[in-house]
Amino acid sequence: MAIITGVSFGLYNFLIKLSSSHIDQLLGALVLQLAALVIGGLFFTVKLIQKPIEVSSSGVKLAILAGVFVGLAEVLSFYVFAKGAPASVGIPIIIGTSILVGSLLGILFLKESPTIFNYLGITLVIIGIVFLGIKK
Repeated sequence: MAIITGVSFGLYNFLIKLSSSHIDQLLGALVLQLAALVIGGLFFTVKLIQKPIEVSSSGVKLAILAGVFVGLAEVLSFYVFAKGAPASVGIPIIIGTSILVGSLLGILFLKESPTIFNYLGITLVIIGIVFLGIKK
């Protein structure tokens, strides 16, 4: 399932790149979010039919915050690619930075204990971001 999720994120970013030169950035982000709402609504409906849904106020608040940041990420992604960033550079920088931020937040706030190999992976992501950001 994690691989399918990764493929979905890759396609998501690639399709933002393709569409960014054919649609206003804010309209593109809105259309993307509406499509995501429909997909999420379909999955929610199927699950609701199968069993009751678990909910808590903290879960809702955190999901709203996540929605705020994914909305920002979508709008900003459209702007990045509309400004001409190549997919082969923009997507790895966006995803790599996401990996870096998520990893650091897990270590600092969730008290996760990465192995030396995990730290090596995080370091390689940082090096990759730097290399991708270097202009010839």
